[in-house]
Amino acid sequence: MNTSRPHDLLWLNDRNALEGVSEEWVASQWRPALPVVVRRDVHHDGRIPVGVRGMRRDQRAAGWANAGGVKRILSPEALASREVLVNSPFVSMPPVQGAIQLALREWPWVWGITGSVGYALATEVPVLHADSDLDLLIRCPQPVAPDVLAQWQQVISQLLCRADTQIETPNGAFALAEWLRDGRVLLKTSGGPCLVTDPWMSGTQ
Repeated sequence: MNTSRPHDLLWLNDRNALEGVSEEWVASQWRPALPVVVRRDVHHDGRIPVGVRGMRRDQRAAGWANAGGVKRILSPEALASREVLVNSPFVSMPPVQGAIQLALREWPWVWGITGSVGYALATEVPVLHADSDLDLLIRCPQPVAPDVLAQWQQVISQLLCRADTQIETPNGAFALAEWLRDGRVLLKTSGGPCLVTDPWMSGTQ
C-alpha cells in the first residue's frame, strides 16, 4: 500500500517505474539513483503523481510512478532533523543555516523542508545556492489559530534567507503568509485550487 504524500521524495527501482514524462532532458539527467517528488494530483491505477527535477530551475517534468516500483520514501520532516542539517555539505549556505535555527527551537507541530533545499539535503546534488529560498512545510491535521502560526511566521521572517511556508491540512495545502495577511487563501487540492476562509473545512468560501 502506498503511503506517500505530496512533497515526499521517492526512489524508484528502475527507469521503467517512471511513466508519462515527455521532456527530452529527463532521459539524460534523471536516473533511478535520484528521487522524484510526489506532486498533488489524483492517484489512479496504482500510479503516483510525481515530478522530476533537472539541474536548472526551469527543468521540471510531471509524470507518474508505478507504486510497485517505489523502493524508498523520504519525507520533508526527515530532512529537518538537526543531524541531517549539520552534516550536510551545504551547511554553510544561508538556507541551511536558517533551517538549523528553526531546528534548535521546539514547535507544537511537525515541520519539514521541501523545494531545492530539501532536494539538495537528500541527494547532495548542488541545486541550491546562497540566494535559494527555504521552502517549508507544516503538517496541521487539526485547525491551528492564526496567532499561533504567526509566531512561526515572525521567526522565519528574521532568518538570513527568504523562507516560505506551506500548511498541509487534510483538505490540501495553503501559503501561510497569504492566510495571515488576507484571512482567506487559495487551497491547493488534488482536484484543483479553491478559495477558502477555513482551510480545514472543505468547501468553505
